[in-house]
Amino acid sequence: MDKKLRLQTLTGMRDILPQEQVYFKKVQKSVESITNYYDFKRIDTPILESAEVFSKGTGATTDIVQKEMYSFRTKGGDLVALRPEFTPGIARSYIENGMYNMPQPVKLWTLGPCFRYERPQAGRYRQLLQFDIEAIGDRSASIDGQIIQMSYDILKDLSFKNLNIEVNSIGDQECRSHFKKILTNYFKSRKSSLCSDCQRRLKENPLRILDCKEEKCQRIRSGAPQIIDHLCEACHAHFKQVLEFLDELELPYVLNPYLVRGLDYYTKTVFEIVEKSETGAIQGALVGGGRYDGLLKVLGGRDTPACGAAGGIDRIMNLMKLREVKPDKKDEKPMIFLAQLGQLAKRKSLKLFEEFRASKIPVAESFSKDSLRSQLNSANKMGVKWVLIFGQKEALENFITLRNMETGVQEEIKLDKVVEEMKAKVKS
Repeated sequence: MDKKLRLQTLTGMRDILPQEQVYFKKVQKSVESITNYYDFKRIDTPILESAEVFSKGTGATTDIVQKEMYSFRTKGGDLVALRPEFTPGIARSYIENGMYNMPQPVKLWTLGPCFRYERPQAGRYRQLLQFDIEAIGDRSASIDGQIIQMSYDILKDLSFKNLNIEVNSIGDQECRSHFKKILTNYFKSRKSSLCSDCQRRLKENPLRILDCKEEKCQRIRSGAPQIIDHLCEACHAHFKQVLEFLDELELPYVLNPYLVRGLDYYTKTVFEIVEKSETGAIQGALVGGGRYDGLLKVLGGRDTPACGAAGGIDRIMNLMKLREVKPDKKDEKPMIFLAQLGQLAKRKSLKLFEEFRASKIPVAESFSKDSLRSQLNSANKMGVKWVLIFGQKEALENFITLRNMETGVQEEIKLDKVVEEMKAKVKS
């Protein structure tokens, strides 16, 4: 017997089911609330871009571009890619849409899916969800401080505790090129002890060896020279100002001299926000980012300073579920249930339901059920306080019966007054 074809999600992809949407909604609400407060405006860039946006922007030798990017030729022969991250696409949009002419810095945020072909594991998917904040057009260290503060605030708003900000400076092209030579000399004599990826990185970009997660590479890294000791005067002054801002904001941070982030466009400040468990173990970066003063010029624009951050929503949601972090009760369930009996009542209920919606009063219903008992059972399971009973008699005589589910007391309300009266009851 032929086996039936079983269709299922692709490896590394997943459904976000209705019971998980409450967590996604809470993350989105926190991001939107904090970005709005700081006057960041939403932007949505295409999921599909020219592959050159990322090979040029993210870096042709990065793991993202070499190993993880979903790229392919279109029927017209164009090489395109599903976005692996947001920043290069937003930078491209800034240039293409002439945002130079807007008041600077241009503050933008977005949220949605990105795609990376990597080994799926807990909290990591090939279709991943990220939020992203960017401030383009300002060199001030205060922008770095603001981006870090916002990233920290979002996680605090989502009930994360024991947060720590790891921060470093990787300098600019001037001081970094000198440091790369020093770093290359250090790792050359230890090349045989490095993993195969880091042996390749030694030739292409030795800085990225510092970001390797392999244990044997981390052991060698621990004795490596530190870039903070080789910063030029301008980069040193900028980093000092960033740390002064973090001190003034009373944010918990530590210097991590080996933090470089895995993307070519970063300059000067880089940071990650991690959470420590009760045992002191690091749970992994929840948000990361930094300054990228050279990216827009690489993509064909003017020499424009910028700073940004991105957060991994999948990992954040998984930790929220693990800790049973719930949305606010007022967002979770309505206080009113509309029960209807008979076709005339059901037809009129649809209009009444719309009137409640227009008045922004949440109302639950069960239009598919005919039995009053089954509808009252549904209302009871939802824990609503009031049930509006709308039967044939009520529909003909234009009134509705209100039952208080806590006391069992019932009263009649004129149909044209019901929305107004229920609004008063909900507020009280």
